[in-house]
Amino acid sequence: MNFDTESGDESAVTADFVASDGEIEASLRPKDLDDFIGQPRVLEQLQLVLAGAKMRGGTPDHILLSGPPGLGKTSMAMIIAAELGTSLRLTSGPALERAGDLAAMLSNLVEGDVLFIDEIHRIARPAEEMLYLAMEDFRVDVVVGKGPGATSIPLDIAPFTLVGATTRSGALTGPLRDRFGFTAHMDFYEPGELQRILLRSAGILGVDLGEEAGAEIASRSRGTPRIANRLLRRVRDYAEVRADGVVTRDIAKAALAVYDVDPLGLDRLDRAVLGALVRSFGGGPVGVSTLAVAVGEEPSTVEEVCEPFLVRAGMIARTPRGRVATAAAWAQLGLTPPPDAAMGGIEVRPREPQLDLFDGERPES
Repeated sequence: MNFDTESGDESAVTADFVASDGEIEASLRPKDLDDFIGQPRVLEQLQLVLAGAKMRGGTPDHILLSGPPGLGKTSMAMIIAAELGTSLRLTSGPALERAGDLAAMLSNLVEGDVLFIDEIHRIARPAEEMLYLAMEDFRVDVVVGKGPGATSIPLDIAPFTLVGATTRSGALTGPLRDRFGFTAHMDFYEPGELQRILLRSAGILGVDLGEEAGAEIASRSRGTPRIANRLLRRVRDYAEVRADGVVTRDIAKAALAVYDVDPLGLDRLDRAVLGALVRSFGGGPVGVSTLAVAVGEEPSTVEEVCEPFLVRAGMIARTPRGRVATAAAWAQLGLTPPPDAAMGGIEVRPREPQLDLFDGERPES
């Protein structure tokens, strides 16, 4: 904490203030199913699963939530625990490297608890094999000792509900996927749904957000609530520093221009990838490694951060020979596409099924 040396009073910037501000940011998450905006089909299905379990007085089936990052899978897991009135234990797949790590966590569960494993497709194989038995029979076998003298001790665990979240459901092994009683795929959000989320978040943050400004931010949020809330906080900063704090449509446009977010939602890296593909390589085809070198990024960054949205927006096509710019990419950069350019559309369709970007062989660099 900072103190005024003359008066002895604490300054306005204190540790307590920082903690309070963090709590406000965390409060953007919805607290119950009625507070959750979007995903109507998933909400209806989940309500039936939870209501049925509560009527029977038992624990719900294990639940798998799949979909791109930022759509609310973690928030949904928190809501499930809140609806059941139980505790939520959180971990992630990469953190469970050994079976003993998982056994220690499972043994501490109380009956009815919800165990949430984020990025469950990245769980280590020994822990995954232990999870099979825990999900089906609510017990684990703990191996004590090594070699011929090793013994297996069965350990009963309290009935619990596992909620797994994954951005790559195809990477899950068949035995693990089959043990989930309910699987929900979360889709990208419509602009109207994102606008409602932004208005709710603005109310929590104390931001004076107009409807037109909310629509402007929503249209640039790539169908993702996490991105929408992040852009809202940056627009809030701009409005408070360079305006009177009221977020109008013009203020939102000016703020997003400062942060290099264009009307379609493309950022600096997206435009750099499109520019390199079109200007440096004539529209392709070109391998992802070569494209990454051209923009000064890692291949994994280009492949996992930029390409999903650019493919969904119809600006890049993945072919066996490499990445190819569509006519929409040329138009986005204000250039005339060649006659043989692949056709594509700039319009983003949030409700279309997510493309599997890992189908087929990876193109050579």
